[in-house]
Amino acid sequence: MAQNQSEIRYLTPPSVEIKKKKYCRFQKSKIRYIDYKDAEFLKRVLNEQGKILPRRITGTSLKFQRKVAKAVKRARHLALLPYVTDLMK
Repeated sequence: MAQNQSEIRYLTPPSVEIKKKKYCRFQKSKIRYIDYKDAEFLKRVLNEQGKILPRRITGTSLKFQRKVAKAVKRARHLALLPYVTDLMK
């Protein structure tokens, strides 16, 4: 009644996740200045609640993350972006 231990069968083959290397899209596109007046562009770095997405998720470099944060804060001050919202996108 005992089955051979070497005959383990899976319904689906075990998947091995390959992580893609994160990159800074600002350096790749050679963007030097992040415009605070372009609200549609800045919405891409915000989540549904209006919070700025962290570097570990977006892959943005430290230099550009600071520029993004400053641009978002300026746009919020001028009421181009909301400070807090329920569903933004």
